[in-house]
Amino acid sequence: MLLSSAAGGANVWALLLPVLLLVLFWVVAIRPQRKRQRETAEMQQKVQPGQQVMTGAGLLATVHSVEADAVVLEIAPGVYARHVRQAIVRIMDSPTDGDSTADAESTSEDPAKGSGSSSTPEGPIKES
Repeated sequence: MLLSSAAGGANVWALLLPVLLLVLFWVVAIRPQRKRQRETAEMQQKVQPGQQVMTGAGLLATVHSVEADAVVLEIAPGVYARHVRQAIVRIMDSPTDGDSTADAESTSEDPAKGSGSSSTPEGPIKES
């Protein structure tokens, strides 16, 4: 009698375990991916002219105009390219005036420190 009740409990766990694993997989993998897709679609709908954006190919551009299902991007002064909205993967933060001058000062080389030989390449890498 005890053996049959113990075997019945094992059958319940054998049936319940795959269901629990599927639920866990949905919570860990599928649900966050759907959330990211929803956020990306909302971001693509909020694109406005003048914003700096990055496309899926890594192209940084400024939005020139927005159409129903496409955007016209200015990739260089006077150079325009038309892309579908889904090509935009990120809206870049535009640098403020204070940040750009601080970055230029921190990356500039001090002439008193030397010629900066650490930034020059030492030659090709030899394979052994």
